[in-house]
Amino acid sequence: MARRLSGMIKQRRMELRLSQRALAKQVGVSDAYITQLETRERTNPSLEVLKKLAKALKVTVSELLE
Repeated sequence: MARRLSGMIKQRRMELRLSQRALAKQVGVSDAYITQLETRERTNPSLEVLKKLAKALKVTVSELLE
């Protein structure tokens, strides 16, 4: 799951032309946290963070986890 999640976050962020900082601001986390998710240093974000990521990336939580 971690590999898919990290890849999906980065892919959607780039498709939407968002910087890590811009995405972090929308989600309410640090840009370091986004970096850690994308590089799999963090692999288990909370459901609340997943929901906010999905909203910012314009996908469903299910799509993030596919």
